[in-house]
Amino acid sequence: MIELMRDGATVTIRLNRPPANAFTVEGLAALEAAIDSLNRDAHVRAIVVTGAGPKFFSAGADLNQFADGDRAHARVAAQRFGAAFEALQHARAVTIAAINGYAMGGGLECALACDMRIAEEHAQMALPEASVGLLPSGCGTQTLPWLVGEGWAKRIILTGERVDAATALRIGLVEEVVPSGGAYEAALKIAQRVAAMSPDAVAYSKPLIHAAREGTPRRAALALERERFVDLFDGANQREGVAAFLEKRAPRWSAS
Repeated sequence: MIELMRDGATVTIRLNRPPANAFTVEGLAALEAAIDSLNRDAHVRAIVVTGAGPKFFSAGADLNQFADGDRAHARVAAQRFGAAFEALQHARAVTIAAINGYAMGGGLECALACDMRIAEEHAQMALPEASVGLLPSGCGTQTLPWLVGEGWAKRIILTGERVDAATALRIGLVEEVVPSGGAYEAALKIAQRVAAMSPDAVAYSKPLIHAAREGTPRRAALALERERFVDLFDGANQREGVAAFLEKRAPRWSAS
């Protein structure tokens, strides 16, 4: 289900399980393992997540695995969803979701776990779990309110409201909407911009941004921000970045 493709500092994770790229516990374990492996490769600067085919990013969980009502299996599935999407959320590299179609349930949670989201104009997004007697278990109840506010999160989760790309852009669920077929190329362009930044500065900045939504007291977060600024001076990239700016040339970053 998980296909990895590498182009320089960017790795694409393609969800490919026809017909709807639905997740199984095995696929979620593979996604978590892929993120863990990429975290250990300092040369990977950006990860683009997209779906195979023109219709689905991912339809979420394969509901066949819940048909028997097995509580033990449900616990394993919930743990897999949570572990995989938390790993994606905290990946060392910058993650970009290229939403090329329907992102439903766990599919939308996968996109929510990414740092940025680009949707094609025909994309549809929803968390319809309550309509089949379930609830989001891949961090959706926690991540969605942070992005769109409590009111819209409740509309999407408690009423099953489906959101089109234009609405998603308006409420802050995605950062950009592009024509059909264009999300992947748009995501690659953002990945290239990430690669032009200092890897050390990006690696320090991402957790600082996350601290704002994870309940870190503001005073403590600001103190950590200042410490990380000073920590940058321990590496060569700080000197290279300033030198490149003064010499009016592109910086030559070294992998962290």
